[in-house]
Amino acid sequence: MCKPNADTAPMASYKRPMKSLLIANRGEIACRIIKTARAMGLRTIAVHSDVDANAQHVKQADEAYLLGGAAAADSYLRAGRILKIATEAGADAIHPGYGFLSENADFSQMVQDAGMVFVGPPADAIRAMGSKDQAKAIMADAGVPVVPGYHGTNQDEAFLKRKAYEIGYPVLIKAVAGGGGKGMRRVDKAIDFDAALEAAKREAQASFGNDIVLIERFVATPRHIEIQVFADNHGNVVHLGERDCSMQRRHQKVLEEAPAPGMSEDMRATMGEAACAAARAVSYSGAGTVEFIVDASDGLSEDGFFFMEMNTRLQVEHPVTEAVTGQDLVEWQLRVARGEELPLAQKDISLSGHAIEARVYAETPEEGFLPSTGTLLACDFPDTIRIDSGVVADDTVSPHYDPMIAKLIASAQTREEAFAALDAALADTFIAGVNTNIAFLRKLLAQDDLMKGSFDTSLIDENLESLTRKDEVQKPVLAAGVAALLNSMQGSGGGPFAAGDGFCLWEQQAVGHDILLNGEVRRVEVSFDNKGFHLSSGERPASDVRAVRDRYGDIHTVHEGRSTLFAFPDHAAGDSEGGDGAIRAPMNGKVVGLSVSQGDSVEKGDMLFAVEAMKMEHAVVAPFDGTVNDLAIALGDQVDGRLVALNLVPVE
Repeated sequence: MCKPNADTAPMASYKRPMKSLLIANRGEIACRIIKTARAMGLRTIAVHSDVDANAQHVKQADEAYLLGGAAAADSYLRAGRILKIATEAGADAIHPGYGFLSENADFSQMVQDAGMVFVGPPADAIRAMGSKDQAKAIMADAGVPVVPGYHGTNQDEAFLKRKAYEIGYPVLIKAVAGGGGKGMRRVDKAIDFDAALEAAKREAQASFGNDIVLIERFVATPRHIEIQVFADNHGNVVHLGERDCSMQRRHQKVLEEAPAPGMSEDMRATMGEAACAAARAVSYSGAGTVEFIVDASDGLSEDGFFFMEMNTRLQVEHPVTEAVTGQDLVEWQLRVARGEELPLAQKDISLSGHAIEARVYAETPEEGFLPSTGTLLACDFPDTIRIDSGVVADDTVSPHYDPMIAKLIASAQTREEAFAALDAALADTFIAGVNTNIAFLRKLLAQDDLMKGSFDTSLIDENLESLTRKDEVQKPVLAAGVAALLNSMQGSGGGPFAAGDGFCLWEQQAVGHDILLNGEVRRVEVSFDNKGFHLSSGERPASDVRAVRDRYGDIHTVHEGRSTLFAFPDHAAGDSEGGDGAIRAPMNGKVVGLSVSQGDSVEKGDMLFAVEAMKMEHAVVAPFDGTVNDLAIALGDQVDGRLVALNLVPVE
């Protein structure tokens, strides 16, 4: 049981008026907060960058104000501008959501100093938990288990190497600032330590401006299990159970579920009390998540979990906790922020059923999870499960922000039923105009070890090749896409079958076509009879394939969650000759590198240009020796990944 901290003076008179709320965020989480705030009768105020002027959170709020340019530094990270808007708009409180300024202690303090309520913990609590080494020291003093290791300030290389030897290999070198796996290296042998330390420090300095690291024992079979905690300003602290977030890629969460498979009531109580102790140790208030690394080498045990970090905000994956507790965590946040006591005591909180969440991203897993940006030609979700999203059809997935399209949350009485419901919903989702990770997610859900509960955080990395393999397009899907493409061409007045009524003087006629199937040339033989187009080999279009046409006349199909792009080669080549030499940008984004000029001769493998989107840079190289022609881009341009950047004329 989590009980009030006896050292914390009750604040029964702590009451703050809250009639209007500014949401200092965008996208899905801003829409999520607006939904609950409006249900509580609050006036909602949105802020936005110039490219988000027509975003859903702007449309859903009662009022909206421009922050600045597209880049986060020019908009959602402008603390002073946000406070100025909040003051002018008459906001009583500011909710930071997650990301951006949500864990910025200075921003929390600025909001409070301006006489407004920060819907989150006090600045001191954010600072205390913001540094991994300081946080671990605080936790150790509070009796919370921490991973054995060195968390001090001595950064002498020889000293750190000696500490690694004392801890025992394998060890983890971890940056004390930041997260997301940056500045982190696993070291299995002493001979590799020096190089790993240098790399970790270099990456930490580049990412966080701080190269201080700590050394910890590496847990060989780790599960990532976190506890949702809540505290109010009256000394009450509770936990709302755990979430298993072990399905990760490069330390980024992919699937989250609650409760954790294999978790006993006794272990839940022990971990919950440890999480409450962590919150009490920093005089916490509001929603927080205490993340633990759990040694699952011999199942889950009460002495096998260790504090990793505390996220001083609402988590992306909070809906699975809401599903199994029946509570609205955003409502809890707002009630605590305006001075109320927690809605429930620990004894009144219970878990029921199972929930799992999948994050649907605009990305291409088959190409190293390259971000995919552009206009959503379709964005339809089934109504069988909960969907948290910040976009609809005709919205744009911008290269400037996180590429998450939606969170799909399935809940049921059993884990198996929840998994089945999520998989069915993913299969029934229709997103076109950008690539998505839906096929990847469905393959992950089908992994035997995941279903059996015998997994750790390495499952995705160990199976990455099979999870991201390009599967052959099924022939009924191929037939559907080709038929839609030919119908599209027919509707524009061209093509071999100009008549649109299905009439033909012969029984059928086969015609060969070169098409682009996901950018690769494919030769298909197509026939047409009184039942429509079909492949000459006999396959007819699958009836459950959904398709949409883009402004280029190309066809996007989705079948069982997998998207396929059908186009004609001359669409890719534009008006120039030599379609095989048409070089497109790999994604929508900014040209951050340009190595060629019109008429330059290049050799195979030479860099042509580089495009950056969502903090990821992708270089485009020459596929063969040739001469640059029809150069259509310049350094600094924002480019559309569907348009031709240049044509490369092969050397004769």
